[in-house]
Amino acid sequence: MIATDLLSVEGIRRGLGASTVGRQLYLFGEVQSTNVALRSLAREGAVEGTVVLAESQRAGRGRLGREWFSPSGVNLYASVLFRPHFAPRQAPCFSFIASLAAADAVKELGPSPAIKWPNDLLVDRKKVAGSLVECATRGDEIEFLILGIGINVNVPLSALRAALGLAGVNATSLAAVLGQEVDRNALAASYLTHLDGWARRYKAGGPEPILAAWRERDILTGRRIEVRGEGGGFEGRALGVDGDGHLLVDDSHGQRHIALSEEIRILE
Repeated sequence: MIATDLLSVEGIRRGLGASTVGRQLYLFGEVQSTNVALRSLAREGAVEGTVVLAESQRAGRGRLGREWFSPSGVNLYASVLFRPHFAPRQAPCFSFIASLAAADAVKELGPSPAIKWPNDLLVDRKKVAGSLVECATRGDEIEFLILGIGINVNVPLSALRAALGLAGVNATSLAAVLGQEVDRNALAASYLTHLDGWARRYKAGGPEPILAAWRERDILTGRRIEVRGEGGGFEGRALGVDGDGHLLVDDSHGQRHIALSEEIRILE
């Protein structure tokens, strides 16, 4: 059974076609979170492209501090270190890079995923993956950036729904979509390879090639959505993203809003 096979550095390296991502691979049985583990390595001088993977996370996190369900031996939890020397305002684009890389890796298996701003990967309008960008700054420059991702690979839908409650109805796994289990080592290698390619494109051409590719897979543009934040919420129509990756929304009164980190729900 593939689902009971463990991740292995050797298995991932066999399929890895990256020049920078994966220079160093660390694989743990359990960590607090892969982002936390990689942050410690980054502060100790780990090189760009260092990757931390784990079979499980005790305190995996998604956007807005939410817990990321991280059962052992069935999913992919990975974090990658970048040292981009960019301004902090450019950090959100790395979330788009992660979504594009995950979309490419998933599409190789068959499904055609869509991306829901800012970092959710959807198959059949159900969430299969999400990313989290965290960075440390020095002055007006990013010292290092950690790009974490969680992909629901072979976790049973029953486990998702038991752990997530009502939210589990809107989540899925690759195994559930495909009707068969997925080789996690091959998926990890594919994701890291695509991530390396998108990161190189970003460094060579800036955000525009990334935003253009992201817009092709964007599920929100033109849809009625609900935007919810600490100050309340409103309904409007998504217009796509601006040059900094922020979501533009026109409300029912014709007023334009810029969403930075709010929660988005699709209404139609």
